[in-house]
Amino acid sequence: MDRDFLIDLFADFGPVTIRKMFSGFGISADGTNFALALRAGLYFRADEQSIPQFEAEGSKPFQYQTRAKTVTVNSYWQLPARLFDDSEELADWAKAALAAAQRAALRKRPKARRAAAKKVAAKKPVAKKKKTAKRGRSSS
Repeated sequence: MDRDFLIDLFADFGPVTIRKMFSGFGISADGTNFALALRAGLYFRADEQSIPQFEAEGSKPFQYQTRAKTVTVNSYWQLPARLFDDSEELADWAKAALAAAQRAALRKRPKARRAAAKKVAAKKPVAKKKKTAKRGRSSS
């Protein structure tokens, strides 16, 4: 798949950004990556809400081989081939994939904020309290 083909494919969805990634392209909208176009096919972001739709179509999650094993990336699922001929329905699937990617980003944010807050707290020098002399009062 080349860049021009992908731009045409997502025409009904709306403007997308296509960047070189691995052996293909990463596809994003509004700054959120929601699809991968690789030699093995086109994969959309999926989550617990959308995976059943992919399963119903007989799609499989993205997989790749390492020297020791096969790695399955359950967050990206192969787009059903029939959608390459139906740009309107493909746009609906792309919207669902973008929504899944946005939900995933929201789940990650609180951890990132906590980690950032810990880093800032660790970098701040601890202010030493000034010791004040206690004055004793005599009662006369």
